[in-house]
Formats: sequence, structure tokens, C-alpha cells
Amino acid sequence: MPGQKLRNYLDENRIRYVSIMHSPAFTAQGIAHSAHISGKELAKTVVIKINGKFALAVLPASHKVSLENFRKAFSVQNVELCREDEFRDTFPDCELGAMPPFGNLYGLQVYACHELTKDKEIAFNAGSHSELIRMEYADFERLAKPVVMDFAVLSS
Repeated sequence: MPGQKLRNYLDENRIRYVSIMHSPAFTAQGIAHSAHISGKELAKTVVIKINGKFALAVLPASHKVSLENFRKAFSVQNVELCREDEFRDTFPDCELGAMPPFGNLYGLQVYACHELTKDKEIAFNAGSHSELIRMEYADFERLAKPVVMDFAVLSS
């Protein structure tokens, strides 16, 4: 069952969360609409590569990753978005493209957009295209231990 690893992890850490079922949706804005959540309140997880190493970028659904901001922050040239076929096997318990923002469950560093810290709660894919988890942002930060930085820009 997609997302079981995540739910077990949250339960083991006694995290309060709500599971939200919604019609299948495959884009962050589509999920937000289907689940009746603002695109600003829904976090999307994007797989990036920094110098060839996978990492997760977590940002509001209403934003997009600025690779240039990552390049400047790390003083590196090689930062790129990953194609789904590149990370297909990295999240074996998740539907492709529906991975949660807990890179620590998969051996990946997490980078969270500073915008997410402005809200008390965070909602995100729970490993499937039809379920979200909503929980307190402070709990997410404590468990995922993201590097918080400004790397996102509003989508046009």
C-alpha cells in the first residue's frame, strides 16, 4: 500500500496527522484543487540532482524550483531537475511522482522552501496520487530535518 512506510514513521514518532483522500490527480495544482486546498498550502516534492546526487526540494504547489537559486546557494554549476525514469526505483513504496517530502526515509537530503515555514501546517502527497497527509510544519521540520532556504519562485 503506497505511503505505509510514511504512516508507520509518523505513528512511531507519535505525530498527529490527518489523511485526506481525494480524486486521483497528477499535478500539484490539480491535487490542491481536488483536495480543496490552496496551492500555497500544499507542498510538492521535486527530485533534483546537485553534483549528480539526488535530493528533494519541497516547495508550495504555487511555486517552481529555481535551479539558479540552488546554484548560487551552493556555488555549483551542476544542479538539475530529475526525470521520473531517473528516480523510479528510489521510492519503491510510492506511486511514481507522488513521493512524500521525507527524504530521510530514502537516504536523501531535503531542502524546504522558506515559504513553507510561514504556515502552521503542511500538506503533501502520501505516496499516492489520491492521498494527502496534513500535519504541523514544526513536526515535519523536526523529523525531515530539511535545509530551509529560498529557492522557489512563483509559477507564472
